[in-house]
Amino acid sequence: MGIGETLKLRLARERVEDSSRRAASHLLALQGPAGDWEGEMVWCTMILAQAVIVRTVVGRPYSPEEQSRIIRHFSVCQRPEGSWGMHPESPGYVFFTTLAYVALRLLGCDPDMPLLVKARTWLQAQPGGVKAIPSWGKFWLAMLGLYGYQGLNAVPPELFLLPRWLPFHPRRFYCHTRLIYLGIAYLFGRRFVAPLPPALRTALKRELYPEPYEAIDFRAFRQRLSPSDVYVPLSPLLRALYALLARYERRPLGQLRRKALDFCFEQILYEQRSTRYQGLSPVNGLLNCLAIFATDPAHPELAPSLAGLEAWRWEDEAEGLRYVGARSNTWDTAFVLQGLVELPMPLPGLREALAKAHRFLKSAQLTQELPEPELHWRDRVQGGWCFSDGRHRWPVSDCTAEALCALLALYEHPASPVDAPLEPDRLQQAVEFILARQNRDGGFGTYERRRAGRWLEMVNPSEMFGQCMSELSYVECTASALAALGHYRRRYPERCDVRIHRAIREAMAFLRRRQAPDGSYSGFWGINRTYALFHVVKGFRMAEVPATDPLLKAAAGWLIGAQRADGGWGEHYSGCLENRYVQHWESQAVMTAWALLALLDLLPAEHPSIERGIAWLIGRQQADGGWPRQGVNGVFFGAAMLDYRLYHAYFPAWAVIRYARLRGAG
Repeated sequence: MGIGETLKLRLARERVEDSSRRAASHLLALQGPAGDWEGEMVWCTMILAQAVIVRTVVGRPYSPEEQSRIIRHFSVCQRPEGSWGMHPESPGYVFFTTLAYVALRLLGCDPDMPLLVKARTWLQAQPGGVKAIPSWGKFWLAMLGLYGYQGLNAVPPELFLLPRWLPFHPRRFYCHTRLIYLGIAYLFGRRFVAPLPPALRTALKRELYPEPYEAIDFRAFRQRLSPSDVYVPLSPLLRALYALLARYERRPLGQLRRKALDFCFEQILYEQRSTRYQGLSPVNGLLNCLAIFATDPAHPELAPSLAGLEAWRWEDEAEGLRYVGARSNTWDTAFVLQGLVELPMPLPGLREALAKAHRFLKSAQLTQELPEPELHWRDRVQGGWCFSDGRHRWPVSDCTAEALCALLALYEHPASPVDAPLEPDRLQQAVEFILARQNRDGGFGTYERRRAGRWLEMVNPSEMFGQCMSELSYVECTASALAALGHYRRRYPERCDVRIHRAIREAMAFLRRRQAPDGSYSGFWGINRTYALFHVVKGFRMAEVPATDPLLKAAAGWLIGAQRADGGWGEHYSGCLENRYVQHWESQAVMTAWALLALLDLLPAEHPSIERGIAWLIGRQQADGGWPRQGVNGVFFGAAMLDYRLYHAYFPAWAVIRYARLRGAG
């Protein structure tokens, strides 16, 4: 090698080393006091609007300062034409716009305020206007006395008294769906109408509807939906079921209704108590607050339930006060930790940060079982980690798997700062929790095993969301579980029994069946092919499958083929809506990092595709060591896109750090 080539190589290594050091330092600066990392998971204004409604209804309004910050957030999120959408890049929805409008009026905003004039103009221009709002919107408006209950498709609480063995019993629904409809069924069964000031209610009726409210035939709009809001149209089967339920609602059985309401309320109280009043999410938590208030405004569980909702609050100067759909402490911390342990050079403060992160993960694991979980349709939780800090006690398979991967990687680190690693029994409990989420097809669900077949989607009543009626087997969850079980087997072979070997074998078989002919996978929780492949490659390599395996070679081939001319990768969220790969018009740092992390597990670090990707990534790094926020990168239920804001920091950092390690920097 000549002097010029040696100098060029040294400069390249110094650039990579500098990039990885600055990226790691940036991550250390983002660590929280408890040792965790967490970025906002950005969705939409729905939860904020519903929180304003609930706090107003129960007589616990926000302070003037809070109201100002809430209005600021609505202003920041409003689209130019006056609407609010499903996610940061979404077109306008009648549902989200109507709720935002009502919330702003409840906060005292004048109807002639430009923010509201634009929203009202947009709403009145939509086919059917507010009258054609989706079912969830009809329900929320009905509870405010702004929509006739006769215009709602019936959700009688008696559904929860059906025999448990029925294949469509609500206990078989996906946990988010069943808990949301538990609250809806209870409030619908009571025909709850909130005590709003009469003058305000009259004004809202006049503002929301172009015709006199008393002249509207709400029954005619029961199944009429705004085209902008429909992702899953009503199926013929669901329409037939709605017709049967409507007949029952004409003359519900009084004694049965009372029994159903009592049963649903008991389940609601269990959910509140078992989650320390946070709820599985703020969506069902808000409904539960209304259910408690509707039962008794002085109920002793109302105050802690309202306080528990504040666990979902997020606030900053730039975007004001809002609520997130989930807290991601464990999820973010697990990935940051996996990236930092690969850092090939010393860094001030690193050992302390790793030790603090270990203490957080150790404290976040659930070590106790819920009381009587079977009576309330809960699976066992001991050994698992939640997406969040664990306080609400709804652990998830892939969160547990990634936390376990992070801990095992930390224990293998040659300079591990951990003095007291997790005890063998607690590691085994984590493994047992993961095993308990494996489905018969070899794939893994999230919170629970699958309880019903895909046919249940034919009666999906949500209209705006897809694939939300039952647990599925997800590519990403399966791959994360495979990675954790493979890592555990590699480190502790003496602890592994036949169940772990079988689970690994069946998970790999499931993933082999799911691979598309072009080598890619459809993602369910991230956008989209790139995200799924990152997880699948990680899982197979942790299970010690060689990079020459046909599945992995096909995966590498797809990633190389998807690389953009500038060296980066990028997918557009519309690919999730259409179940196909749609290239973004510009490269995305997060997706470039996913692709590079996968390729660095499969190809030599000096491969041209990797070199070009790393060059693009380093070229976009900011002065503080992080990367710019770009497009949405997460998704749930097919249509709801998310921006995991910390993804922009730790996935690119991890890719650069891994590349530096493999190229011998430091």
